[in-house]
Amino acid sequence: MMKNLEIVNRAIKLLEVTSKYSSICARRLNAWAQDGTIKSPYKNIEIPNCTLYEYVWQNLEKWPERTASVCALTGRGYTYEQAFKLSNTFAASLRNKFKLRDGDTVAVMLPNIPDFPLVALGILEAGGVISTINPIYTPHEIQRQLILSEAKAVVTICETANKVKEAIKLAKLNIPIIAVKTNGESVPQGIVSFHELTEDMHVDKSCLKEVRRSIDDICFLPYSSGTTGLPKGVELSSKNLIANCEQINEPFIRCHSDTTGTHQDAVMTVLPLFHIYGASVLMFHKMSQGIKLVTMAKFQPETFFDALEKYKTNVLFAAPPLVIMMATHPAGSPEKFQYLETIVNGAAPLSETDAERFFTKSKRKLDFRQGYGLTETSPVVTLTPRGMDNYGCVGYPIPNTNLKIVNNEMKTLGANEKGELLVKGPQVMRGYKDNAAADKETFTEDGWFRTGDLAIADHMGIITISDRLKELIKVKGFQVPPAELEAVLREHPDINEAAVIGVPHPTKGESPKAFIVLKSNANTSAKEISEFVEKKVAPYKRIDEITFIDSIPKSSAGKILRRELKDKF
Repeated sequence: MMKNLEIVNRAIKLLEVTSKYSSICARRLNAWAQDGTIKSPYKNIEIPNCTLYEYVWQNLEKWPERTASVCALTGRGYTYEQAFKLSNTFAASLRNKFKLRDGDTVAVMLPNIPDFPLVALGILEAGGVISTINPIYTPHEIQRQLILSEAKAVVTICETANKVKEAIKLAKLNIPIIAVKTNGESVPQGIVSFHELTEDMHVDKSCLKEVRRSIDDICFLPYSSGTTGLPKGVELSSKNLIANCEQINEPFIRCHSDTTGTHQDAVMTVLPLFHIYGASVLMFHKMSQGIKLVTMAKFQPETFFDALEKYKTNVLFAAPPLVIMMATHPAGSPEKFQYLETIVNGAAPLSETDAERFFTKSKRKLDFRQGYGLTETSPVVTLTPRGMDNYGCVGYPIPNTNLKIVNNEMKTLGANEKGELLVKGPQVMRGYKDNAAADKETFTEDGWFRTGDLAIADHMGIITISDRLKELIKVKGFQVPPAELEAVLREHPDINEAAVIGVPHPTKGESPKAFIVLKSNANTSAKEISEFVEKKVAPYKRIDEITFIDSIPKSSAGKILRRELKDKF
């Protein structure tokens, strides 16, 4: 009886939010300020004065026995109480055994496993800074981030421990490796077992009283290419991330239900937790709400569909390739999607046609949302509210967030005019680590963050992302900076110059295409160059197409004219 009443109450709340959508529309008539600023229609939120670690665990006593994380493939997982205790022990071990001190960075190179939140929250409790690395990176890519982030330790899984060893050797560092066991395998020699650290009940936890971290301190250091160039460390404070968590709790746009004695949302964690979208929106935010995370270390369509049904997944955060796959894969069916209530698309725009195709496959209309954000904005900037059927847009600015759209001369544009989107809000990063030049390019003199994305806002302030000014290539939602691939190509002994652009791809969204100028008398084939690059970069960064040309078009300042290459080829 109580369970039925709970379902009825949740349904009433959803109807109330949907019916109030018209009141948002009314407020949007005043969306534009006189100076051209696009204002949020929602009430400002208050940001709790605490660290991110404290924020995540603030409601622990309400649901200690609820499932915090579970692996969809094995059923292995932790309750919230178990996760708290184990991460607490790990934090003490970091302080005692590895001499981690306030503000020290720990690199985390893990797939989506139930232990990921334990590792992350342990680092935060120890006073450390998390810097996430894609597990499929090559040693060449890993060593660069280890150096730039000034990592004092690395946490990875046993399968990739040797790759990390090689990266540490390349970087000429002497830092410890901590390995998480995922299949009961033995930990390689010279590497510390994460599970032995978390199970050490004799570790002295009094050292954690020495931690002195505030809401304004940096706690998360993901790497992003920004609008151009090589990856840079994005300095995100507890305030940035907590603000974004509170912003997406706004009743009109929230995508979750309250955890109670009879209900717990289940969120399928397909998006990588090393990415800002997965780390902030899925891990930190959902754990602060007592939600179950169903993790998948390796994506396989059939396993994914089975897990959706098995774990009664009702909320799914996705990127376009996943939504498209769900709409077209033979294993997808209304039965597999029966528990899904809400799907949120991010990382890259999804067309209205793709959304409708999924509805046809599921044989019902779900609560479909689309959001926009960046690593530098923690990440959410805009999100469509419940009840909005405009699937081509990304919604309104979230609470406490102001936007502007400007032209090439940085003059403010009006409704239905296309220009670069600028952002102001508490979720915007402090800046790039040790990179004042990049900060100067990214922030205007009056403090607006330049996204590098082209957008249009209608008279009500609804945002549509139309294109990118920045040079990044988006492959399945992942960033591929042309400058990084060009640097790798120039390492080849037969290449004189190189330029890389993104070209449309039927399943990836975009794919890297390289233009090569060979040295005189060189006789290298496109296949040989592709194989050379493959050894140095992650699979999604591999170059699918190579064209040999006589010269690379450049500006008078020496900047590669990628637009000219796109137009010509």
